[in-house]
Amino acid sequence: MATLESLPHKSILDMSPDEAIEHLRLLRLSRQTPTKKTRSASPTKPKKATQPKLSSSDAAALLKILGGN
Repeated sequence: MATLESLPHKSILDMSPDEAIEHLRLLRLSRQTPTKKTRSASPTKPKKATQPKLSSSDAAALLKILGGN
């Protein structure tokens, strides 16, 4: 079974101040998780109702059905 003394990690007490600060900085950077960016919903544009194109013969037939001249 492993003990604390048998682990390959160097104690922070045995490090120089610069080395300890660098080690702590690396630990902190490795544990940071990226923040999720929330996207605001963009306002949707109302869709234009498109009317189907009618040929002159279709228009005349529709007019005849509706009882026009």
